[in-house]
Amino acid sequence: MTTSNKPILLKISGLKVAYGGIQAVKGVDLEVREGELVTLIGSNGAGKTTTMKAITGGLKPNEGTVEYLGKNIAGQGAWDLVKQGLAMVPEGRGVFARMTITENLQMGAYTRTDKAEIAAGIERAFATFPRLKERKDQLAGTMSGGEQQMLAMARALMSQPKVLLLDEPSMGLSPIMVAKIFEVVKEVSAQGVTVLLVEQNAKLALQAADRGYVMDSGLITMSGDAKQMLNDPKVRAAYLGE
Repeated sequence: MTTSNKPILLKISGLKVAYGGIQAVKGVDLEVREGELVTLIGSNGAGKTTTMKAITGGLKPNEGTVEYLGKNIAGQGAWDLVKQGLAMVPEGRGVFARMTITENLQMGAYTRTDKAEIAAGIERAFATFPRLKERKDQLAGTMSGGEQQMLAMARALMSQPKVLLLDEPSMGLSPIMVAKIFEVVKEVSAQGVTVLLVEQNAKLALQAADRGYVMDSGLITMSGDAKQMLNDPKVRAAYLGE
């Protein structure tokens, strides 16, 4: 079964979002199929993060629908969405600074009740991110930005999501840490988790993704196979600095 024949897990139709008197998203259509790694790229201020917040209940759309597993979820809270299998790693990471790494991971599993499974999930997180295991009793707020990004991703995976939303995971990180984060993104995708990745590093995002969307001034201006987009002269000129 090719990816194009797989069911659509997340579908955005005619999405419009305004706040503070600004129409930030002006009518976006986007879909993510089961097993895909889809990226949404665009310059700063294009409306990418606003779109993600509208998907996860952080902002209420003015118009349009956000369908997850065939149901309109627009306006539902993050708590309900996590229970349904939709987890997000927000821009800025949002770790619990005064909790340890282990406690942050346990918080990520708040929708689950099987203690043995939760413990196994923590061990999987430590296997994926050995650096977290080394620092498991350290307070999250004392970690580097890259380590906090690892923790935020690991915490989101503790809920065993069907769809993982990542908002600017490479922002503010060193090149070495960016490479590590993208390794993990590809690994998570290979394990069968469906991923929607919002990212300013267009080159790395398109290299990792199956399909891509370009967003500019609140609109989707291009979409298609990620590898073809990587070689598109317009994309290369606008987003890859070539």
